[in-house]
Amino acid sequence: MKLKKGTPLFGLVLGSVLTLLGILVMLIGFWKTLILCVLFGLGYFIGTVENKREFMKNTANKLIPDKEVKVIDLKSELKREQEMSQAAAEESGSAKAKTKE
Repeated sequence: MKLKKGTPLFGLVLGSVLTLLGILVMLIGFWKTLILCVLFGLGYFIGTVENKREFMKNTANKLIPDKEVKVIDLKSELKREQEMSQAAAEESGSAKAKTKE
């Protein structure tokens, strides 16, 4: 039994989870429900990720880039590329004019 987005079973499961979450908020309060959900997520993480050290390393590398990695300014890179392509077009245009003479 696989849950796929857009199926009636997925809708029932998601509806049940959200109903349970709403009942918890009404019975025990927002902050206690939030702590309960965070603890559930932590337990789920601990139980499902096989290589936690590698997972945390990969996540940290995605969030915090290396110091050696140069941050690219997209506007200046695009401008530089356009200038290079214009210069190449001008050179090829002048080369064609010289060959015709």
